[in-house]
Amino acid sequence: MGTDYFDHEPQAQQAIVIQPNVRTWRLPREADVMLEEAKGLAAAIDLDVVFSDILPLQAPQAPTFLRAGQLERIGEIADDYEHPLVIVNAALSPVQQRNLENRLKCKVIDRTALILEIFGARANTHAGRLQVELAACMFQRSRLVRSWTHLERQRGGGGFLGGPGERQIELDRRMLMDKVVRIKAELRDVQRTRALQRQNRTRSETPTIALVGYTNAGKSTLFNAITGAGVLSKDMLFATLDPTMRQMQLPSGRQIVLADTVGFISQLPTELIEAFKSTLEEVVQADILLHVHDGASPVLFEEADDVVSVLRDIGISDERLETDLIHVINKSDIMDDEARTAIDHHFGPVIHTSALHHEGLDLLCGAIETILSSDSQILEVQLAPQDGAARAWLYQRGDVQSDSFDEAGTQTLLVRLDSADEARFIKQFPAIPLTA
Repeated sequence: MGTDYFDHEPQAQQAIVIQPNVRTWRLPREADVMLEEAKGLAAAIDLDVVFSDILPLQAPQAPTFLRAGQLERIGEIADDYEHPLVIVNAALSPVQQRNLENRLKCKVIDRTALILEIFGARANTHAGRLQVELAACMFQRSRLVRSWTHLERQRGGGGFLGGPGERQIELDRRMLMDKVVRIKAELRDVQRTRALQRQNRTRSETPTIALVGYTNAGKSTLFNAITGAGVLSKDMLFATLDPTMRQMQLPSGRQIVLADTVGFISQLPTELIEAFKSTLEEVVQADILLHVHDGASPVLFEEADDVVSVLRDIGISDERLETDLIHVINKSDIMDDEARTAIDHHFGPVIHTSALHHEGLDLLCGAIETILSSDSQILEVQLAPQDGAARAWLYQRGDVQSDSFDEAGTQTLLVRLDSADEARFIKQFPAIPLTA
């Protein structure tokens, strides 16, 4: 995907970031916040942002999106650099992109292409590369094939499509569609494999807990803090792309699988949502969602709305968002009391954590236990000395509250079991009664 900018030049590729502020549009954030996010996206793939600005517009210009005077100014700035990359933090039509490149005499990409570029750089697994390749093909369908020549210039064959090169340029629409069919067939194999893995977890009655949230909210840091895993965790947008799953044990002894997933972002390209459905299936099938918020973000509530929007897009119902979701306010160690109060009032019950300092993790595990045990009850069971198998089963699968022995050696247990485990115990040990 890329170019000699990354592979052969000692300095990072220089970028100019433009945030259009169209008066007739309703941006998901204030223009200055959107600009800072776009600069963060550029930094995520090591671009050197040498200039950035907000450009006011009454309405986009059909041929070039920007006004003639604005183009002249950007062109003058671009002339000061060798092969600069201009990033317009909005969706450009193919014609607008081509006209901008002709006027500015340099490569121009929009927000969708930038996010695709980041995802390509982050895809480390075969499945991740397939999904990014599919997203790129879907993005290309409505564009001239040469609209992606910036990818071959920016990074060599190690890029997100394995480097499109001349072969990609020569693809016509029919070949592109053939490629989409092939990639989708390979992704179906990935989906089957993941479905089998989920079935195995279901058979072993191991609940899955999925971390979701806005990019850079601290999901991977929290994942590492809870599981002790070594997932890449950096203060950058989209530091993690491919999903990571770890089995762990809660304080009660219950086994769970924790899944770290890709972060969401405002105006997430529909091509990516569609292509990454096999990855996001882990979120859809999870028993509990941990919505991790960046407690230090000045636009926390807006970011939360963006995450909920994507969750709905992939099939999470409003009922599940009420019953199976825990709000985790991360980075709470750098929040003031006023911010805490406002967040608590907005979301209702929340768990405040600092993944960096391992604070609040016990409360989070307790909240997970509460949801998993929501249909449980405390039952009394009497076990004779020869009932060793039943005794081991209850200690392994239940939450033993107390135990006592009488003179005959009969053990009385008070154990908390959910309805599913209660049914399994009765089926496996029908001669041993359970009483509420």
